Amino acid sequence: MTDTTPATQPPIARKQDDRTTHHGIAITDEYAWLRDAGYPKVENADILAHLNEENRWFETRMKPHETLVEDLFREMRARIKEADASVPQKDGEWYYWIEYLDGAEYKQWWRKPAAGGRDGEEGKQLILDEAALAEGHEYFSLGAFSVSADGTMLAYATDTDGSERYEARFRDLSTGADLPDVIPGTLGSLVWVKGDSGIVYSLANENWRTDNARLHWLGRPVAEDTELFHEDDEGFRVGSGLSATEEWLIIATSDHETSEAWIVPADDPEAEPVLIRAREKGVEYDVDMRGDTIFIHTNDTHENFRLATAPLSGPAAWTTRIEGSDDFYLTGFELFRDFYVIEGRRDGLDQIEIRSYDDPADVRPIAFPEASFVASLGNNPEYAVDTLRLSYNSMVTPGTAYDYHLADRRLEVLKVQEIPSGYDPSQYRTERVTITARDGTEVPVSLVMRADTPKDGSAPLHLYGYGAYGIAIPPGFSTTRLSLVDRGFIYAIAHIRGGDDLGRRWYLDGKLERRTNAFTDFVDAANGLIDLGYTRKGRVTASGGSAGGELMGAVVNTDPDIWGAVVAHVPFVDVLNTMLDASLPLTPGEWPEWGNPIEDKAAFELIRSYSPYDNVTAQNYPPMLVTAGLNDPRVTYWEPAKWVARLRDRKTDDNELLLKVNMGAGHGGKSGRFDSLREVAEEFAFILWQMGMTKAA
Repeated sequence: MTDTTPATQPPIARKQDDRTTHHGIAITDEYAWLRDAGYPKVENADILAHLNEENRWFETRMKPHETLVEDLFREMRARIKEADASVPQKDGEWYYWIEYLDGAEYKQWWRKPAAGGRDGEEGKQLILDEAALAEGHEYFSLGAFSVSADGTMLAYATDTDGSERYEARFRDLSTGADLPDVIPGTLGSLVWVKGDSGIVYSLANENWRTDNARLHWLGRPVAEDTELFHEDDEGFRVGSGLSATEEWLIIATSDHETSEAWIVPADDPEAEPVLIRAREKGVEYDVDMRGDTIFIHTNDTHENFRLATAPLSGPAAWTTRIEGSDDFYLTGFELFRDFYVIEGRRDGLDQIEIRSYDDPADVRPIAFPEASFVASLGNNPEYAVDTLRLSYNSMVTPGTAYDYHLADRRLEVLKVQEIPSGYDPSQYRTERVTITARDGTEVPVSLVMRADTPKDGSAPLHLYGYGAYGIAIPPGFSTTRLSLVDRGFIYAIAHIRGGDDLGRRWYLDGKLERRTNAFTDFVDAANGLIDLGYTRKGRVTASGGSAGGELMGAVVNTDPDIWGAVVAHVPFVDVLNTMLDASLPLTPGEWPEWGNPIEDKAAFELIRSYSPYDNVTAQNYPPMLVTAGLNDPRVTYWEPAKWVARLRDRKTDDNELLLKVNMGAGHGGKSGRFDSLREVAEEFAFILWQMGMTKAA
């Protein structure tokens, strides 16, 4: 039983000599013992005892601020409409939508016959209740959710411990009963084929890698399932989906820089697959089908991608339809019967364009009302449509669902995110500034604040960053963020290199040998905002998670005096040791992102030069809150645990250093709608505590 008595001092992890040599260089890791040899099972008593002691220290130090946590939680919850529903969307003979009941942590999935119209109530059918599935579990996540084309069957997958190893099941929607078929250990989509009699799926292997596409026939033993495709490169991952017309099964395999795709008739999934084009290192592509024409989105001739086509009879013969552009970053496309849509970014802002199959000059961009915003295609499951469902928000505009009517190019507002406790956008303002980084690069920063917040250096400022994997951080809306903004904070997002906010080059300039650009961009953004009068040194707080947690670890090593407080969620901080261990779930697939220090001495030396764990030194560090998930397959729990242990041993200050380990969750923390809010409340309470702002708003 876990000891719940207050702790009187932070846990000090024992040191145990562990030395390895790579490229003639010795590395000492005195906390390597915190990795359980039986992982993914964690049963070592000493390790569990240490993690529980960290949690007890966290609870002890946060207890005086539990009223603030509760206040923050209540105001965050008050901004959420508890009994809520999405706008129904038509798919075949049915309209589908999700609902939250008052107070519910999890969704319900509903449908009704399309004949009754979008707003009718007749024939409502509850097809899946997440709350019922989550009952008795500390953690719950619904993964794949796929209704058969004829509307009679549901395939779904669930995870009840955060390990992201899902269990697939199948439900007869006429009776609501699940079939006996159960497939454990899936990861990814569940794709209906062969007249809705079979499902294509991927299994996670013992290293949590999807190296396969498998076919399960309903009613047959899982042991008889057929492997349709196997990937031999341990760095690649396999996924499956259907073409827009649902006539083709598309099997794709890729790592972070190279991809390859195959197509198979969906009505004959065991037929010989057709290769689109053999993989070529550094060339990424994805495909869809319209009739006998293959559409290909690829970076083979331009880093910002082009759109090409090829005949089914010669799938490797690609002809450009939309040229790659320095000004327009083509991020994706969707095919419909009478038109197609491309999505991308220009100057870092989202763009959606309607395109004609017959006339390349017929380009219809969709215009939105604000200068800075986030916009994307929503759920559009049908092939023959005359309206498009869109999603929209900005840093001051709550989430909005639109239907775009193609005939008259009109946006129809279907639903605006309701904030029950009240929200007046005129009380806030958003800005976008550029900061000149140390190498001359102009780095954009998006900011939101109350309209009356002074720009005299007195305001505290929270800076968020990620900067990896080509993932852009959009300037979008957040209800939780208001709890800082309403207390006088300026909230800023640094669009640093490593993400693809400004195009593919922006991503490439923050990876591999250019990785440290992400870290220096973030520091330079903070200093630039200080110089512009938004805040002052010591009044800047910062946060990031996963690879953004690596960012936090790097900047507290290099520039500890800037930050008033730092929160690092599931931080990827033990970069060198992780990239040296090919047995870990993600490592081989991550080498194109970070480099392979096993084979490449230069990569070893570069990673060693910035890896946060390897660069902890005897200096003052800012107050820090660190989180971890015991079942996290992406950033294993021992990375933040080891990092905190080394920080405690080496840092020369008395600032707070807290580690919270979710003992029943994974990478995303707690899973419920409100349980997850409480963790945000804890984070914000820690920040306010460290900034001396613990009084009620």
